[in-house]
Amino acid sequence: MSSYVIRGARLLGNDPVDIAFADGVITGIGTGLDGDEVIDGTGLVTLPGLVDLHTHVREPGREDAETVLTGSQAAARGGFTCVHAMANTSPVADTAGVVEQVWRLGREGGYCDVQPVGAVTVGLQGTQLAELGAMADSAAGVKVFSDDGKCVSDAVLMRRALEYVKAFDGVIAQHAQEPRLTEGAQMNEGPLSGELGLVGWPAVAEEAIIARDVLLAEHVGSRLHVCHLSTRGSVEIIRWAKSRGIDVTAEVTPHHLLLSDDLVRSYDPIYKVNPPLRSNDDVEAVRDGLADGTIDIVATDHAPHPMEDKECEWSAAAFGMLGLETALSVVQQTMVDTGRLTWEQVAQKMSATPAEIGRVANQGRPLAVGEPANIVLVDPAATRTIDARDTASLSRNNPYAGLTLPGEVVATFLRGRPTVRDRVLVTPLSTEGASA
Repeated sequence: MSSYVIRGARLLGNDPVDIAFADGVITGIGTGLDGDEVIDGTGLVTLPGLVDLHTHVREPGREDAETVLTGSQAAARGGFTCVHAMANTSPVADTAGVVEQVWRLGREGGYCDVQPVGAVTVGLQGTQLAELGAMADSAAGVKVFSDDGKCVSDAVLMRRALEYVKAFDGVIAQHAQEPRLTEGAQMNEGPLSGELGLVGWPAVAEEAIIARDVLLAEHVGSRLHVCHLSTRGSVEIIRWAKSRGIDVTAEVTPHHLLLSDDLVRSYDPIYKVNPPLRSNDDVEAVRDGLADGTIDIVATDHAPHPMEDKECEWSAAAFGMLGLETALSVVQQTMVDTGRLTWEQVAQKMSATPAEIGRVANQGRPLAVGEPANIVLVDPAATRTIDARDTASLSRNNPYAGLTLPGEVVATFLRGRPTVRDRVLVTPLSTEGASA
C-alpha cells in the first residue's frame, strides 16, 4: 500500500498541518512530512471518517432501491467510513444469518464498514423478541437493535428488550411513534395540515414514547437511543432525562435540521418522511439541542426508494429521503456556518459519538499517530447545486435537489485506502479487513 501525506489541511478546522499515513494507520502529524503520494490540503479541513448510526441499505430484498454496495459508495462520497444498516430488510435482519449476510456484503464492497442493526422483535411485528443474543454473538457483533420504521410500542416488550441487551452492552434504538396517535397520518399536525387537508401527525406521538422509554431505561439501568428526534418537546424530554442521569442518547437527521413542513404545500412526495418535517419552531429547537449537547449526534436516516414509490400522489408515496451524500453539507450550512458548531464538534457528533454509541472499536477514533487512517478531507469553501442524478445511490429521492449547499468531500480514506479521490469515487485498492 502507498504511503500518503495530506499537506497543509486544517486539522479539525484548526491550524494547518501535514498528516502522514501508511499501512492503514496514521504515522505522523506535523510539518514537512513526506510520502509516496502527496495531497494538497490547502484550504481544506481534515476530519475523522464519519460514522452513521442510521442507514437503510435495503439489501436483502429491495435491491431495486439500494444495495449494500451502492449504499456504501454513497456513504464514501459523503465522507463516511462506517454505517449502521437498519433491520427493515426482506427478510428482516432478526437472525444471526441475516446480519452476517449484510456484514459480509460490506466487507466484500470495501467502501466502508457496514455494521448491521438487529431487529428488536421478530419480523418487526412487535410481539416477540428477536434473537438478540445470537446476533450479538455472531461474526457481525451486533450492538444496536431497532425496529426502525416501526415503534416498539408494547411497554412490557420494550422493558424486556432493554433488560436483555444489558448482558452484552447493547443499545435499543427506538423509533418513537405511538401508532394509535398516527393512524393515517401524512404530515406534521398543525395549522398547515388542516389547510392542506392532510391527516396530521402530532408531536405528542413522538414525545409520549420518548417519555415512557427514558423512564423504562432508568428503571432497568439500560442504554436507550432515540432515533430521528424532531420536535421541541422531544428535545426538552431528553434534556430532562439527562439531568436525571438516565443513560439516553438521541439523534437528529440533516433534513430535520434544514427543512420544515412549509415544503409540504407543494404536495411533492419527495418531502414525505417519517417522522414528518416539522414546524420552523421545531427546526430551531433541534438545532439548539444539537448545539448544546442535548442531542448527541447527527444520523442520516438515508432511506432510498425506487422512483415509482415517490412519483405518485402524496397519500400513496413511501416515507423517506436520501441523506448520506449531503449530510455534511447540511450540517455545515445549519450549524457550522451559523456559528453553532465548530468543525471539531462536528467530528464529535458525526464520528466519535456515534461510534461510541454503536460500540464500534476502530471507527470514530481521533486523528492521532497510531490510530486508524479513517480520514475525510472537506472543502468548506466549495458550493454545489444538488443534482438528484449525481449520486452513487440507486434511488433519486433527494429532497435537496436544486438547492445550493456549501462544502464538498474531496477525499475519503478507509484505513488508509482511498475510496474517494479528487471528489470522485474510486475502487478500493483492497477489501482486506474492510470491516472488523
